[in-house]
Amino acid sequence: MKKYGWKSFKDLIFRNPAADNQDPHNGDENTERGNWASKEEYILSTIGYAVGLGNIWRFPYLAYKNGGGAFLIPYFLMLVLCGIPLFFLESAFGQFCSQGPINIWRAVPILQGVGVAMVMVTLIVSVYYNVIIAYSLYYMFASFQSPLPWSSCLSWADSNCSNTPAVYCNVSGVLVANWTQENNTCFSSSAEQSPSEQYWDRVALQRSSGLDETGPVVWHLALCLLLSSVLVAAALIRGIKSSGKVVYFTATFPYVVIVILLIRGVTLEGARDGIEFYIGSQSNLTKLTEAQVWKDAATQTFYSLSIGWGGVMTLASYNNFHNNVFKDSFVITLTNAGTSVFAGFAIFSILGHMAYVYKMPVGDVVTEGFGLAFIAYPDALSKLPISPLFSILFFFMLLTVGLDSQFAGIEVVVTCLLDAFPKIFKSKRALLTVTACSIVYLLGLPCVTRAGIYWVTLIDQFVASWVLLFLALLEIIGVSYIYGGNRFIKDIEMMLGNKSFIFWLWWRACWFFISPCIIVVILVWSLKTFTPPSYGAVLFPDWGLALGWCMVVFILLWIPVVALYKLMRAEGSPWKRLKSMCSPAEEWHPYLDVHRGERYGRMIHNNEPDFLPSGENI
Repeated sequence: MKKYGWKSFKDLIFRNPAADNQDPHNGDENTERGNWASKEEYILSTIGYAVGLGNIWRFPYLAYKNGGGAFLIPYFLMLVLCGIPLFFLESAFGQFCSQGPINIWRAVPILQGVGVAMVMVTLIVSVYYNVIIAYSLYYMFASFQSPLPWSSCLSWADSNCSNTPAVYCNVSGVLVANWTQENNTCFSSSAEQSPSEQYWDRVALQRSSGLDETGPVVWHLALCLLLSSVLVAAALIRGIKSSGKVVYFTATFPYVVIVILLIRGVTLEGARDGIEFYIGSQSNLTKLTEAQVWKDAATQTFYSLSIGWGGVMTLASYNNFHNNVFKDSFVITLTNAGTSVFAGFAIFSILGHMAYVYKMPVGDVVTEGFGLAFIAYPDALSKLPISPLFSILFFFMLLTVGLDSQFAGIEVVVTCLLDAFPKIFKSKRALLTVTACSIVYLLGLPCVTRAGIYWVTLIDQFVASWVLLFLALLEIIGVSYIYGGNRFIKDIEMMLGNKSFIFWLWWRACWFFISPCIIVVILVWSLKTFTPPSYGAVLFPDWGLALGWCMVVFILLWIPVVALYKLMRAEGSPWKRLKSMCSPAEEWHPYLDVHRGERYGRMIHNNEPDFLPSGENI
C-alpha cells in the first residue's frame, strides 16, 4: 500500500512544473506532430478557450437571478462534481493518444461518430462565433468617436428613426429605456427603446422584421467578419507554434481590462448598489431549494468549460506525453470559475452606476447575452468620463476573448484533417488553415445580412445547447463503461507516473456515477422544458425552427451512421462484430513508439490483468 500513500498524492499535485517540460523519459517530444513550446502556452491557450463570452455576459446574470451570492454554492459544487472530472477526462484522453476528436475514438470504434459530431458542432458554432467577433470589431471601431454614437440619437436618428413610421427619436437629450414620452423617450408602437438599443438594431445590425426578411448583406459587418477571419488565419498559420505565441496577449489582456473596469466601476456613485444586487442584498439561501437554480449552475459550469466540443482534447493532444495533465486541469477549471465571479463585480459595479444615473432599479438595466454586451453595457459606458477609452477597452476585451475561443475551434477542424490524412496535408497546414477560415467566413455571410441576428440566435439555441450534453454523455459512457474506466485510469497512471488509491476512488465515483447522473438530469430537463427559440419578441417561422432541428439531426446522425458503417465493415458473427467494435482498434496507442510498450510492458512485469488493444487477455 506504500505506493498508494499520501506522498504519491501530494507529489501528483505539487510536482515541480519544470519537470513537466524536462521529462526524464527519452523521446517524449513529438517532433512529427508537434508539441507546445512550453507549458505556459498550453495553459494560456486552454484558459483562453474555456474563458469565453459566457463568463462575461451570462454568469453575472445567472448569479443575480438565482440568489446572488447563494448561487456560488451550487455553482462550485457542480464544478467539483461534474466540471473538473469531465475536463480532466477529456484532457487526459487527448494527451494519451495525441490525436484529435475523431481519431481519439479508435479507443471505442463504435462511437467514432461522436468525434465526427463534435467536429460538426465546432464547425457550425465557429461560424456564428466569428460573427460575434465581427460585432465586437465594429463596436470597437465605432468607439473611436466622441461622444459615442449610441450615447444619444444624433446623426443616425433621422435616417434610422424618423423615416420608420413605427419608431422615432427625439434628439433633445439623453434618452432612457422604459421612460415616458414626456421624458423624451425614443420608442416604437410596441416597446420603448434606448439610444443604445436603437443603435444596435438600426445601425449596427440594420435588423429586419424577422427571419423571413433576409435583406441585403450589411457591408460594414461583412468587412469586420473578413477582418476577423484574417486575424484567426494569421494566428493559426503555423498551428500551435504561432497561436501559442499570440495567446500570451489574447489570454491575459482580458484580465487587465476587467481590473481596469472594476477599479473605475467601484469609484462610481451607485456601484455599491450594483455589487450588492450581484451578490449582496440579493443573496437568498432559500433559492437553493429550487431545482432551477441547480440546473442553471450545472449548465453554466458545463458550457463555460467547453466540454463536449472537442477543443479540450485537441489542445491537450499537443502536450508532452508525461505532462502533469491533472494539475493543469485544476489550474484551468478554477481559473475559469474565478474569472466568471470576478467579471461579475466589474459588470455590476458599472451597471449600478447606470441605475443611479437613470434613477431606476438595478434589475431594470440587467440583462444577458447580446443585450448586455451590445446594449446595456455600452449604454452604461457612454455615461462615464472619457467614455470612448473605456468603450474601446471593453470591446477589445470581447474581441480577444472571442478570438481565443475561435482559435481552438478552427484548430479542432484543422487537427482532425491533419490526423486523418497526414500524407495529404502534412506539409500544407497553412493552406488548410486559410481554407478552413475562408469556408467559415463564407458560411457566416448569411449571418451578416439584415436577418443575421436571427440566424445567429437559431444556431446558438439549437446547436450550442443540449446537443453538447448528449455528446458528453456518450463520451463518458464510452470511456468509463465500454473502453473501461479502470483501463483508462491505468493509462493516466502511466502518463503521470503516480498512484493514489484515494485519488482514483474519487474519480471513479465521478466518472462512473455522479457526472453521468448529473448530465442525464440536465439533458432530460432541457428537453422537457424546451421552448421554441425567439429573438426578443420576434418569433421564428416554422421553416426556421425546422431548419434548426435539421442542424441537430445533421450533427447527431453521424453517430449511428458511423457505428453502422463500422459494424458492416467488421468480420465475423454479429456478436463478434459488436464486441470488436467495442474494443480498442489496433491503431489505438500512444503516438510515439517509445511510449507504446510502457503500459503493457509494466502490466506484464507486475502480472496485472488487462486487455491488449486487440482485445486478447494478457
